[in-house]
Amino acid sequence: MTSERTPNEALAQVIALTGMTNHALAQAVQRVAAENGDELQTNKSTVTHWVRYGVKPSGSAGRYLAEALSRRLGRTVTLGEIGLIEPTHDLLDWRTDTLSALADLGRIDTVDMDRRRALGTAAYSLAGLALPGSSWWDRMAEQGERRRAGRAVVGRGDLDAVRDMAVLFSGMDQRHGGGHARTTVVQYLTGEVSGYLSGTFTDHQVRRGMFSTAAELAYLSGWMAFDNGEHPTAQKHFTVAVKLAAEADDAPMAAHVIRAMAHQANDLGHHRPALDLAAASIEGKRYTEASPRERALLGVVHARALASTGRKKAALRALLRAEDDLAAARPGDDEPGRVFFFQEASLAHETALALRDIGDLPGAEQQLHRSVRTRKAAKFTRTHAVTLGYLGGIQVRQHRIDEACATWSASLDAMNGVRSARTRKAATDMRAALSPLRQRAIRSVTDVDTRAAAYLAATS
Repeated sequence: MTSERTPNEALAQVIALTGMTNHALAQAVQRVAAENGDELQTNKSTVTHWVRYGVKPSGSAGRYLAEALSRRLGRTVTLGEIGLIEPTHDLLDWRTDTLSALADLGRIDTVDMDRRRALGTAAYSLAGLALPGSSWWDRMAEQGERRRAGRAVVGRGDLDAVRDMAVLFSGMDQRHGGGHARTTVVQYLTGEVSGYLSGTFTDHQVRRGMFSTAAELAYLSGWMAFDNGEHPTAQKHFTVAVKLAAEADDAPMAAHVIRAMAHQANDLGHHRPALDLAAASIEGKRYTEASPRERALLGVVHARALASTGRKKAALRALLRAEDDLAAARPGDDEPGRVFFFQEASLAHETALALRDIGDLPGAEQQLHRSVRTRKAAKFTRTHAVTLGYLGGIQVRQHRIDEACATWSASLDAMNGVRSARTRKAATDMRAALSPLRQRAIRSVTDVDTRAAAYLAATS
């Protein structure tokens, strides 16, 4: 293994910038690998061999390494920057034909993780966050009009049926988390719906509607993967969703997906790319043609990205604008079904996270209480549990342990039957926050810690 004696100076320089030890970096790489279903056995000796002897990381380990370093530095670290070879094949290429990309998505999503790594598709790609230019959007809309029609006739009834299925799957995701039924969504999208997309449409509106609804299903399968911690899979589904929305010439649908990409990037610590995506989601027709409710959703994610990059005043302005947009939504508005979940409770939840990130803990706590108070917990169970998790975290940061434990106990109650990486993270955060208190025999602390451990064991 140590026969290559040429040190990787480029990698050494980037690691030095992070201030991480080899042990800490190895653990960070393992965490990224775990997101991809890969049990990578890296340790400090592995990192030493990469740096001191120039040993090349095997399989997808190089991508995991670049991602771990990127998260630490808060900027994109390419493989080339750390002395590794960039891959020549990327399924996130925006030039790939939409229906071909959809077919590839179905094939890759159903193969095992070893095969995905062999295909080079098992890592989250920072390069994939760069959206194509305006000419691409124009070409995609024109391409949708010119597609060669197949023999099967697709009419309004077919479109209504697909829309009904999208509503059904969305409701399941909100109640039970992304760990339930995602493969069913993928199979329906890449099977039956894909067949419709290749058919002959009865009119222009049916064609646009079918491509838009397919985009919504691709977005939903991506969101479910994101919610379950499968970040590379989520990114690929989001990319296909954007392509489908572009062929439908549906700017608000595209914005909805780009907003999700920004949300994911922000959660992964890629704050600058997240802000670029969030800003793109509110550009031009993506915002002006959206319903008031969807504008509020786009705006609050933009506010969160601004907060994450330290732009406090701009974040507060964006929050006020999102509040105004949601206030303008009225019962009976002509709005897409995909925004059914975004109500006062959701706005308050996202507002709280933005306020937390700019250091306003009392304001964040107030908004989280508002979110808990106004949410229909039985319908939006997963987010209710996560909101309570955040609320307990803010309470414990203000040294109110008993109150935090009571909040976390309610959060764990809500997690029953939910399979989501975000609820698992909430449980992990509980245990981490309570770790210094475990030896004090405080009953509320012991109860929450024991329940959180049991939830993690049952859902891992």
